[in-house]
Order: sequence, then structure tokens, then C-alpha cells
Amino acid sequence: LVSLGYGLQYVLIGKLVATEDSLITLEAYYPSETDLSITQDDFKMISAIPETDEISPVSEFTGEIHYENITGLIVTKIIKPNYFRLSGQLPDIGSKFNENEAATIISNSAVKLTGAHSDLFNPQEDSLNKLFTFKVFYQNEGNLEIEEAKTIEPLKLNGIITDELQPPFAFIPEEFLDKKPPFYKKVLIKATSVDTIESLRDKLIEKGFLISARIDLVKQATKVMKIITSVLGIFGVAALIVAAVGMFNTMIVSFLERIFEVGIIKSLGATDSDVRNLFLMESFVMGLLGGIGGIILGIGAGELANLGLNILAQRLGGKSFDIFITPLWFVILIITSSSLIGLVSGFWPAR
Repeated sequence: LVSLGYGLQYVLIGKLVATEDSLITLEAYYPSETDLSITQDDFKMISAIPETDEISPVSEFTGEIHYENITGLIVTKIIKPNYFRLSGQLPDIGSKFNENEAATIISNSAVKLTGAHSDLFNPQEDSLNKLFTFKVFYQNEGNLEIEEAKTIEPLKLNGIITDELQPPFAFIPEEFLDKKPPFYKKVLIKATSVDTIESLRDKLIEKGFLISARIDLVKQATKVMKIITSVLGIFGVAALIVAAVGMFNTMIVSFLERIFEVGIIKSLGATDSDVRNLFLMESFVMGLLGGIGGIILGIGAGELANLGLNILAQRLGGKSFDIFITPLWFVILIITSSSLIGLVSGFWPAR
């Protein structure tokens, strides 16, 4: 049960915190009702704030993806390579692209749309390194004019995002488009340190931005997962108490069944302390072996469950993960506590 709690916490927090920089990065955007877009002037203003360490603009437009003779309509997300480090979003298959690298990352639904891999239901690594070209349609919501931009050279597929809940989309490096976006949807802003996040947030709010911080999600998720782990731990403690009562009864019955054996031992010269130590050692070994046996059963059941979930995830086109995780310190704690419970439950019968 506790392994389940830790596994859920690891999966959730791991999804939220893929990179260290994402923890001290804020996502800023204008409210939709203002009809305002982020421009280069906004970037200069944000960069001038002392608490700002680094920014990464993001724009989204409708576009076309071309692979061989197939063309599909997708959402194009025009970014800079530092986006992945600041956002914490990384491809599930493959890797992110770097500065001056003519590469792209697209969703699995976009791969299916172009038929770039053989298996239409599961993303395959053999679709990596294939070349795609893109056309982007720059259009303001308040303006009917459309301006087209194209990639200056084919982009190599570096990674695939397997989230099937999102529409087909692609991440395109801004430097490989023949025209820069006229405006941007949002901007990622990295603070200089954890201590300056709140000050930076306040100044951005004063400028009219709405702010989303990943660190807030991590804090809330950590609190929730600690509560869940604690509740699951309470069930485990209750099981230990029941086990202690069971061992106490077992030792009492064992002593009553061995009265004549004890009498023979004492008649041969054993003292009361010798008999007490004999029963204490027996209860200690019982607790120790019970703890080890329980750990083997618990971890074994968890690994079987992980194996089943990973097989299911791979068949459905998702990424494999472990939902049962047992920390080493917890294994040591269980062995120690079960041995101590054996001693405590055997103390009175031994006496």
C-alpha cells in the first residue's frame, strides 16, 4: 500500500517536474477577454525586470505538415529550443532539439496523420529522423488577413509526444521559419532563483498578465500525495498491530504446548533467563522472517502489477511507467520494525 502511495507520488511529481529550471519558471499570458497578444515590446519589458533570468516565447498558429506526398492540417507551436528546459515538457520517444538544429517534435496523432510510421496504433522509433516540411498561417483573431511562413529547410523528426488527448501538433524552431511570428500566445519566464519567484509574479501581474507557475502545482500535488501515502500507511500500521496480536497469541500457545519441554531443559540446568532468551529469540526470528516474507510478497505483487500496466500502456501507445515503487529505506524500516514487533509480542510469553 505504501509502495502504491510512493509510486503515485513519483509518477505525478515526475510528470510535473521533468527539468530543474521548470520549477522556477512562470508562464505569462494576457487574459482572453482583453484581445491582447504578446509582442516584442512585451519581451523587452519583461527582460528588464531584475528578477527575470531567461525568457522563452511561444506562439501557436494553424499550419500544414508535409511528409512525402501527404499533407495534413495541424497546430504549429513555434518555440525556441530553451522551451523544453523551461517548460519541463519532453518527448516521450526520442529527444528534444538543440540550438541551430533543423529538427522538430510532433505528436503521435500528427505522425498517424502523415503515415510516417508503419504501425498506425503505436508510435514507433523507426519514424524518427524522417524529414518534414511545414507551412504556418499567421492570422490575428481580429484581422482576416493571412500571412504564410514556411520552413527554410526540411526538419528532422527528433521526438514524438504520445498524448492522444491533444489534436495533431508540432513544435517548430522559430529560427528555421522564413518569417517570424507577428505576435505570441504566451511566454515562459525563468526567475533568477526560488526566492525571487513571488516578486517576479507580482510584477508581472501588475503588468496585466495572468500567471501560471509549475511550482504551485508541485506544492499542491505533494500535499495531496503525502495525505494519500499517510492514509495508506495507516492501513499498513493497522496490519502490523494485528500481526503483533497474532504473534502474541502464537507465542502464548507455543509456550503452553511446550511446558514439559521447558521443564526438561530446566532440569538439565537451564536458568529462567535461558528459557526467556530462547523464546525471545524464537519470536525475533519469527518477526524477521515474517517481515522478509511480507516484503518479498509485497514487492513481487507490485512488480507484477507494474509489468501488467506497462504491457497495457505499450499496447495502447502510451509510455511505460511503474506505479508501485518501494524505497530502500522503507524496506529496511519494515525489516527492523517487524523484528522489533516480534521481540515485543514475545516478551510477555517468554517472561
